[in-house]
Amino acid sequence: MTRRTVAQALVEFLANQYTERDGVRRRLIAGCFGIFGHGNLAGMGQALMQYQDLLPYHQCRNEQAMVHTAAAYARMNDRLSTFACTTSIGPGATNMVTGAAGATINRLPVLLLPGDTFATRVADPVLQQLEVPWAGDVSVNDCFRPVSRYFDRVARPEQLVDAALHAMRVLTDPVETGAVTLALPQDVQAEAYDFPAGFLAARVWHVRRPVPEPAALAEAVALIRGARRPLIVAGGGVIYAEACEVLAEFATDTGIPVAETQAGKGSLRFDHPCAVGAVGATGTTAANALAGEADVVIGIGTRYSDFTTASRTLFADPGVRFVNVNVTAFDAAKHAGVAVVADARAALEALHGALTGWRVAEAYRKRAAQHKDAWESTVDNAYHLGHTPLPAQSEVIGAVNAAAGPRDVVVCAAGSMPGDLHKLWRPTDPKQYHVEYGYSCMGYEIAGGLGVKLADPTREVFVLVGDGSYLMMSAELVTAVAEGVKLVVVLVQNHGFASIGALSETVGAPRFGTWYRYRDGSGNLPTDLAANAASLGADVLRVSTVDELRVALDKAKENPHTTVIHIETDPLVGAPPSRAWWDVPVAEESTVDATRAARTAYESGKRAQRPYL
Repeated sequence: MTRRTVAQALVEFLANQYTERDGVRRRLIAGCFGIFGHGNLAGMGQALMQYQDLLPYHQCRNEQAMVHTAAAYARMNDRLSTFACTTSIGPGATNMVTGAAGATINRLPVLLLPGDTFATRVADPVLQQLEVPWAGDVSVNDCFRPVSRYFDRVARPEQLVDAALHAMRVLTDPVETGAVTLALPQDVQAEAYDFPAGFLAARVWHVRRPVPEPAALAEAVALIRGARRPLIVAGGGVIYAEACEVLAEFATDTGIPVAETQAGKGSLRFDHPCAVGAVGATGTTAANALAGEADVVIGIGTRYSDFTTASRTLFADPGVRFVNVNVTAFDAAKHAGVAVVADARAALEALHGALTGWRVAEAYRKRAAQHKDAWESTVDNAYHLGHTPLPAQSEVIGAVNAAAGPRDVVVCAAGSMPGDLHKLWRPTDPKQYHVEYGYSCMGYEIAGGLGVKLADPTREVFVLVGDGSYLMMSAELVTAVAEGVKLVVVLVQNHGFASIGALSETVGAPRFGTWYRYRDGSGNLPTDLAANAASLGADVLRVSTVDELRVALDKAKENPHTTVIHIETDPLVGAPPSRAWWDVPVAEESTVDATRAARTAYESGKRAQRPYL
């Protein structure tokens, strides 16, 4: 038995947890992000100080942001390694709820360790305690329950053993993974207990690769062999399973075109002959045209969000069938598909072997290639619009794409930029495209970029962030500077919410509440975001044209410090259209002409919506 406080035992336990897949072992918990208050300083804070040689501690500036950083780190590590995040009880804890939701929605492992009110209740109500008249055991941490894949409150020291082991089980399970929350009452954190030595010993968690069931595989193979216009939809599961090379070989040998979701973008290099780019509401005309005529859709590692299916209007063939390869049965069963519940790489290898010698018709392959070539010309034009007096956002993306090396990473999350990136970015590496679009959380960008860079310091990290997201959460620039983590942040100033502004035009509320203007509408606010970035410790470059941006990007790459490049763009110039629909309901009754017209268009779009049975 080894006597430790609960917090000390937990820190030592976390430092000794490892994952193993394909014979490669790595630390499960790479370190701990934390912001301290009275609810965790004496417990987790003291333990992290005492054991900082075992589990590195990193100071952050915003609790939500540090969860985003942990999630980004986990994504870069194919969900095999992550960070813990500790906060005090109260606003520190609830600030993490948004980050927890994002991690769980995106199926990314993060460990949350919020402090909690006294388990003994001897001093109730304590500072920051929520008093619930009908339940004495409720605290604000119960907000984590619906956004966590596992939740426990460690109310006694001996409960830590089971709780911690269950937490690791969920974090390392590719089916169950997401945010895991262990609420730690502040008195229990500091309480000592004789923990079993085995609890603190090194432990390796094997991350399995489930193989497809023979009957399901045979049914999938038969359906694909009978297809005349098959299409692969590659999701994030392809990248997490390290299946990109197998996918490339499978596509090359069968000739099946490959479209990509937001999480799956980069599964194939953009110049692979079968790569037709983004699919869905933010997709390419190439992928969407092929999706519209596909008779068999082979979804690999995708959860089929409404953006991917264009709100179930995209796959238009009357008899379209689905083959769904997914490690999660819940996703594999969607759209009444043939459910191949398996690891993406294992399933692709099995499908490849079973389809040896089979290939799509040459006419279909040529048609896919023609669609691809036409879209590549569209991207070239969008990259070189020469729009004045302000550049278009597509030109900014083109400049960053040209500046990025083959392994460098672009990071984004919310607003108009993710949709434009999904269509226009030309990925050359499975980890080059890092856009959080499961939750599309404003403020993820800089924090996420920090996690990407911590995961792989050898890659240049370009963070693309709009003024709206920057204003919500820019504080992790301070963390990047303090940690000596170099980011290149391209701050796009368009004086408002460009994405929702454009959406508002289609739903009959033209630009309402989307401009950053004086209340009387007299003009743009004088907010100087470049000066703000400089005040947070970043080096700042102000540019006005795309040519100046290209020069600034080269300077930023040479600079060893975090650099923010500020550029203003025209929010009214959109990226090339995807020719796909998205279901956003419009008011059924209105006195506004624009709203009535939008309702008519909405009802027209709804007529193409269908269940996939």
